[in-house]
Amino acid sequence: MTTSVVFYEKPGCISNAKQKAILRAHGIELSVKNLLAEPWTAERLRPFLGARPVRDWVNPTAPRVKQGEVRPEALDEPTALALMVDDPLLIRRPLIEADCGRGCGFEPGPLLTALGVDLDASQDLQSCSQTGPDPHCDLPTAEATAR
Repeated sequence: MTTSVVFYEKPGCISNAKQKAILRAHGIELSVKNLLAEPWTAERLRPFLGARPVRDWVNPTAPRVKQGEVRPEALDEPTALALMVDDPLLIRRPLIEADCGRGCGFEPGPLLTALGVDLDASQDLQSCSQTGPDPHCDLPTAEATAR
């Protein structure tokens, strides 16, 4: 039996490419979607975030976080959701949707375990893999959405 998942990524993201390769190596079929172009609403996004603390919903490498404009540790749920709907670069990637559940991020946990993916806990597949400046990371939301 083949498992299928919807994988919401930022196109061109090196880490997302590594994550997709791991899922495919486990026989998982991917329907890949552009996270930045999806019509997110708070109601649609919230189930992906599960029971994680609000600070863990936010992409720590998003330009607005790195510049100090958004402080994930200071956000409440409604504010975090509103910010992420307005600026999808703030959403922790990838978002994964499968018959067995939804999740954000790519780290050991119930969703990947249910998909049959056992990650080495010492392997960091969540952090940004970009070794130098990525011109796509600093694009305003409208421009990034077009990518």
